[in-house]
Amino acid sequence: MSYYVYILRCADGSLYTGSTTDIQRREAVHNQGCGAKYTRGRLPVQMIYSEEHPDRAAAQRREAEIKKLKRAAKIALASE
Repeated sequence: MSYYVYILRCADGSLYTGSTTDIQRREAVHNQGCGAKYTRGRLPVQMIYSEEHPDRAAAQRREAEIKKLKRAAKIALASE
């Protein structure tokens, strides 16, 4: 099973980073208001970046790395 790390752009322009096994389902869950507490008040959200990883541990390590990046670096990563 593949795992994905993703970046969402929220309606207020902020960015949210997470991980999942199904990025399309996860984006839909966020937009239904049932995702992370952070995104519930910032709907709608749009997936701007995702990358695939072989296992959960690798995805979570990468998620932690991305969360440490500054906003400009996250935007640059998403525009590659």
